[in-house]
Amino acid sequence: MKHFSCLEEIVGVGGVYCDEAHLSVYGFDSTRLEKRPSYVVFPQNENQIAQILSYANAHLIPVTPRGAGSGMSGGCINEGIILAMQKYFSSIIHIDLENLCVTLQPGVINGYLNKILEPHHLFFPPDPASSAFSSVGGNIAENAGGMNAVRYGVSKNHILSMRVVLGSGEILQLGHKTYKDVAGYDLVGLMCGSEGTLGVITEMTLKLAPKPKHITSVLICFDGIKALAEASCAILASGLSPYAMEFLDSLMVAALNHKYQIYPEQAKAVLIIKLMANHLDSLERDVLELREIAARFSPLLFMRAQNQDEEERIWFGRKNASQASNFYGVKKLNEDITVPRGSVAKFLHRVEKISQKYGLTIACFGHIGDGNIHTNVMLKNESELDVGKQAVRELFAQAIEMGGTLSGEHGIGLSKSSFMPMAFGDLEMRIFREIKKVFDPNGILNPHKMGL
Repeated sequence: MKHFSCLEEIVGVGGVYCDEAHLSVYGFDSTRLEKRPSYVVFPQNENQIAQILSYANAHLIPVTPRGAGSGMSGGCINEGIILAMQKYFSSIIHIDLENLCVTLQPGVINGYLNKILEPHHLFFPPDPASSAFSSVGGNIAENAGGMNAVRYGVSKNHILSMRVVLGSGEILQLGHKTYKDVAGYDLVGLMCGSEGTLGVITEMTLKLAPKPKHITSVLICFDGIKALAEASCAILASGLSPYAMEFLDSLMVAALNHKYQIYPEQAKAVLIIKLMANHLDSLERDVLELREIAARFSPLLFMRAQNQDEEERIWFGRKNASQASNFYGVKKLNEDITVPRGSVAKFLHRVEKISQKYGLTIACFGHIGDGNIHTNVMLKNESELDVGKQAVRELFAQAIEMGGTLSGEHGIGLSKSSFMPMAFGDLEMRIFREIKKVFDPNGILNPHKMGL
């Protein structure tokens, strides 16, 4: 291949691959979308990345950084060069117990990081469902969230600083190890969620949080989604601050009951809440207040976990929701639409109308505490794909009309790229493109993503 020997000169023998096996494996992610690269390169240090980007920039070769390949938007697949970061960029450099932060490389696995932090009673709050195998760098690139987001926010809320290589091969140190920093433009925030289109992150310093000492979970069943949504808003308005607040709609409850029989037959909506506190008496007061608030909305069941087995039982349905949705079809078009919290019930009512219009089952679950809804448009066969895509477009349109957005945590990548003009005007899209030109003048970094 034309550039193989030059790339090998930079990273050494055994650091560049263009064989069928590597190009195939690195050509897809969890979306199952495919985009075949020409080279898979395993850089060993930041200087090599700078040299690769400098070379690629001179020869106009696309370059896309990749972590674990667990993304849900096609963000880490592309033509040209795939920078495979998981092999040599997977070190935790320093855990700073005084400043409650950690410096690490982007290939570190999210779940592994929290395992290492456990003896220090600290954790990194963003917890996507893929945390057992997704890389922290990928989480930052997509601005991932997870169940903890209702309490702690998404990835961008936990970054102090980073080192980044630009499309030209130049290296930038962004941010500082300070919890307050208002000097200049927020370039760290700009990089987070940019999906590798502005630079390649080589090192990050992230905020950590102390782990609360006591935890309990509560399962609340309702006879409809309206009561659940109203109860959720009342809980958050009360001053209670859940660490997770998840929901399952009637279709998800039915699918889980079909296989596992875990909820009351009359239940049409399920709310699952995690509470934590440093003092047991504070936790007990929170549970009591939660019970009093829920009672105003006539729940069918209020169950508090009394032991670890019950904790696992309460969370079992939510953790198996995605798999259970397959009860309704052989293929799913799953999105992570987000609407204002107060609009969840209204949006789910619109979902039902869209479902009826297109004759498709649309099962929903997700993070009701921050309005992040996982919509699953279920297809019985491949012939329904076109009509399924029409339904997805209409779901996005309804969310945007309500002041919502295309994605709460998965990112845009390839899968939502065509919908960007629905959510952003011409001026905004032009500004996005101009920003990219500043960091990547020749457009080599992860091109064709985010509608750019």
